[in-house]
Amino acid sequence: MTSAFKLGFSRTKREFESAVLPVRGEMPDWLVGTLVRNGPGTFEVGEQRYSHWFDGLAMLHRFAIRGARVSYTNRFLDTASYREARAADRIAYSEFATDPDRSLFGRVRAVFSPRVTDSANVSVARISNRFLALAETPIQLEFDPETLRVSGVFTYEDRLVGQMTTVHPQFDHTRHEAYNVVTRYNRISHYRLYRMTGNLQPQLLGQIPVSRPAYMHSFAMTQSYVVLTEFPLVVNPIHLLLWLRPYIQNFRWQPDRGTPFWVLNRHTGEIVTRLESDPFFAFHHVNAFERNGEIVLDIVAYPDSAIIDAYYLNRLQDPANELPHGNLRRYRLPLSGTTATYETISDECMELPQFDSSRYNTDGRYRYVYASSIHRQRRQGFYNQIVKVDVQSGESLTWHEEDMYPGEPIFVGAPGRTNEDDGVILSVVLDAVHGTSFLLVLDAQTFSERARAELPHPVLFGYHGAYFEGL
Repeated sequence: MTSAFKLGFSRTKREFESAVLPVRGEMPDWLVGTLVRNGPGTFEVGEQRYSHWFDGLAMLHRFAIRGARVSYTNRFLDTASYREARAADRIAYSEFATDPDRSLFGRVRAVFSPRVTDSANVSVARISNRFLALAETPIQLEFDPETLRVSGVFTYEDRLVGQMTTVHPQFDHTRHEAYNVVTRYNRISHYRLYRMTGNLQPQLLGQIPVSRPAYMHSFAMTQSYVVLTEFPLVVNPIHLLLWLRPYIQNFRWQPDRGTPFWVLNRHTGEIVTRLESDPFFAFHHVNAFERNGEIVLDIVAYPDSAIIDAYYLNRLQDPANELPHGNLRRYRLPLSGTTATYETISDECMELPQFDSSRYNTDGRYRYVYASSIHRQRRQGFYNQIVKVDVQSGESLTWHEEDMYPGEPIFVGAPGRTNEDDGVILSVVLDAVHGTSFLLVLDAQTFSERARAELPHPVLFGYHGAYFEGL
């Protein structure tokens, strides 16, 4: 078992309140804002361990950046999942791939009275100036961005059992709109498209009926359309409603189905077309836009869904383990055709992709994608480098240091910039040598290090975050 595994998949022992971090290097004086990250705060409850990377109890991390001064706050999300686990000193709720130990009576009760976890541990977003911690479960938690305390609950639909959402809403910043997709499980299930405006009241735009719904972590959006990528990792909805296994263990890979793309009119919700493609799997869409009568869609793709099984902790603890690689593909969806085609933009390993979405979401002029990656000569273990890919040329830059494990890279643009990559990359890096973490600040153009703010403890391997300018 590697030291990185012990640190990154263990438990957080302390919560800090506005701790001032020592900074090495020179922070940009224009960098004034707050980075909030979400992810697991513990993989251990009492003598029990969660089974999968996606299972841990949620914790938020806040980096308040004021030029050279960086302060840090971290807090477990105060949820029923967390409170009950802490009180009983054991896992209390079924999560993505972990069930609590249940007696026969407990399993029967779970069928008739299923409980939905509220451990919103995946991502964060600001919608209508309200800050939400997000997960695939239907319960999204509103929190105070300064204290990180839970202040409310947001849901798309009233009946919580039998629905899941994506954790990556799409935003139209000019129209102040947010969109998301809810999968409603039933005898005939539906993918349901919602729009939210200033009052944060979900408006149902349209839906697609389906007999075997697919696992969807994200979706794509252009100026006129929403695209749902229906991977052939599907479920019999009755199995989910019976709740006999953890969520993801009910899904089956059925490559003969291929991977259809559903295109909906984003403004009316009407189904525009359905296109066929060969089977593949992905967690994350990157960007999409319209050009010459087709939709161009960039996505981090895998040949199958083996990456989900690769994230089980019993596999990750093996020092010789090699994660499957996701690669950046560009799909072309002709609006008047029936088949989607693709090309591979880069063969670099990529996951947790980010780009300058504040300026270039749904804009075909965008050029750079940043992602967590795996070094070509250090393939064993976990994500150990950051990569920048030019989607126009396919060229790439990387940042890597021995025994360092960077998380999702978030781009922050410099004020008044004229070049797309004029800015910095922020990433929380686990230092397996010193047993701590640090906030890394890279020059986004050159990938040279500008500064790092050193944390007093290790931050567990997490998922997604967001930078809020001026906050």
